[in-house]
Amino acid sequence: MIVELGHFALILALVVAGGQAILPMWGATKGYPRLMAVGSQAAYIQLVLIVVAFLALMYAYVTSDFTVLNVAKNSHSLQPMLYKISGVWGNHEGSLVLWVLILALFGAIVAAFGRNLPPGLKARTLAVQGMIAFGFLLFAVVTSNPFKRIFPPPENGQQLNPLLQDPGLAFHPPMLYTGYVGFSIVFSFAVAALIEGRVDAAWARWVRPWTLLAWIFLTFGIALGSWWAYYELGWGGWWYWDPVENASLIPWLSGTALLHSAIVVEKRDALKTWTILLAIVTFGMSLIGTFLVRSGVLTSVHAFATDPDRGIFILGLLVIAIGGSLSLYAWRAPTLKGGGLFAPISREGSLVLNNLLLATATTTVLLGTLYPLFMEALGGGKVSVGPPYFNATFIPLMLPMIAALGIGPMLAWKRGDLKGVLMRLKVAFALTVATAVIFGVVLWGRSIFGVLGLALAVWLGAAVLTEFAERVGVRKGGGPADWWRRAKSLPRASYGMTVAHLGLAVAIVGMTGSTLWEKESIQTMQPGDSVTVSGYTYTFQGAEMVEGQNYDALRGHFTVSSGDEVIARMAPEKRKYMVSGRTTTEAAIRTRPLGDLFAVIGDPQENGGFVTRLYFKPVVAWIWMGTFLMGLGGMVSLTDRRLRIGVPQRSRRQRGGAAAPPSAAPAGPER
Repeated sequence: MIVELGHFALILALVVAGGQAILPMWGATKGYPRLMAVGSQAAYIQLVLIVVAFLALMYAYVTSDFTVLNVAKNSHSLQPMLYKISGVWGNHEGSLVLWVLILALFGAIVAAFGRNLPPGLKARTLAVQGMIAFGFLLFAVVTSNPFKRIFPPPENGQQLNPLLQDPGLAFHPPMLYTGYVGFSIVFSFAVAALIEGRVDAAWARWVRPWTLLAWIFLTFGIALGSWWAYYELGWGGWWYWDPVENASLIPWLSGTALLHSAIVVEKRDALKTWTILLAIVTFGMSLIGTFLVRSGVLTSVHAFATDPDRGIFILGLLVIAIGGSLSLYAWRAPTLKGGGLFAPISREGSLVLNNLLLATATTTVLLGTLYPLFMEALGGGKVSVGPPYFNATFIPLMLPMIAALGIGPMLAWKRGDLKGVLMRLKVAFALTVATAVIFGVVLWGRSIFGVLGLALAVWLGAAVLTEFAERVGVRKGGGPADWWRRAKSLPRASYGMTVAHLGLAVAIVGMTGSTLWEKESIQTMQPGDSVTVSGYTYTFQGAEMVEGQNYDALRGHFTVSSGDEVIARMAPEKRKYMVSGRTTTEAAIRTRPLGDLFAVIGDPQENGGFVTRLYFKPVVAWIWMGTFLMGLGGMVSLTDRRLRIGVPQRSRRQRGGAAAPPSAAPAGPER
């Protein structure tokens, strides 16, 4: 009965989304306040209905109701409770319910906290959000019913994919989806602004928090997926330019460009049409990622659907959403008034350069990801585009961007003094040159790219700290008390920018060191054998069979020493799951300040030994330290009062008398 209730709630949500897509838009066009108000009411109702559907599906998983086909395919009575719950979104149908749930949640938040939005803009934004929800709910109800029954039911389920039975993968999809779907609100605001024909600082101030929120979740989602790949897949790689990995990176890149472009619209009333285009493209890239994962065109542990009909359906959604919005953009964008002028050497100019490089990088990754699919569709056979292409095209674009990132925040708005900025960065230059010389000598003949990467990281970190020191007035003199007083008066967005940019510098160190200076040793070891990797001695103590809740595992035991000191005891596993018979590798990892000790045990050999893979991965943990700092910087910025409130509320005289002029229309959430 609960399952049928969930199915009925999902169908009702589809009907409500249809009403939300039509009535508020019609009301905004005709100026009917009651119809415009329907958007908020529909957003609340839609959220409640999808929550009911989601909880009903979760109930079926928790109780192991194998009369539900989705549960029978993706769960098992012996499965740990965490993976029963995460099994709800560990498949195509369930992940789609989670997707529309997050979509409805964002719509309801706009309805609740958008009371200061101009009624027409709010109504149109919620209507566009309703259109998106209608498309995905129709997709779920027609092609991907998660509540479909099966009779007679099996005695037990087929189990969740063992690779997905991991804490990292339990939380990775919700974070990633929140990032993807968060950009839908920005897209809705952009389409609503095109329909109204007005983009101003108030609009940009409303868009920035949503862009930042989506960017934060997407950053954490990508980082969590990268961390999972590092410790779960057994080869210790954190990124392999897999098409589904790229599907999340592409909207992150364009979203980063959008985040910086919106600042120019807010501060200088410039780059309006470009920012609107980025808002459309970023959500479009999220939809393309959805198509890649759910269409069956890719084979990956991340990919869910293999039914071509689903692929055709979602391709149709993709064409309507992206094609329709770009057509509207081509029609309405020329009518938007241009903004303020600025010199090429200025804060605005640096942000434009940032946008151009990020847009080019987005295009590069997109082409490399889609080219094999196009070639295969055109009869050209299977073509592989792997890391060599992406490393050769993506990295050269990032190098000038990182170099410019240290200079841009120190330039003045409208017209900057590049020579003066470079003089103020002389300490950063000195540290960068010293780093390049030291590591150039130490690593002579090994990797010029490693030296360049570390030098750029030092340059960015030193430049960011120099810019922050100037903000707190270190150059103005005084003492720590004066600096502290000025620091307390800085807006939180300034702190957020500093932390995020420092995070990027830290991540670059981790990416460079772990990629270029990793040490690996693969061999067969018998109990008592020792192998030395980068000065660490791994001694194999033997292996044993152990039982897990729903798997059996071969567990190896290693003692790791440096000199005469034992610094780690490690126990990697190779698991075999009872139901599917599939095996997974569980690496043993010990993180140290300068690198990770990494051990993997493989199959037993006829001579009584075991295949082992031992690694030393320099500063690899800095990758996730850096990405955490980037996300933390975004969170700090999001607490800035200017981003939470938007433009000021109208005065009492305006509320009691004539309406505020359009340019002063409030655009922030009421707090």
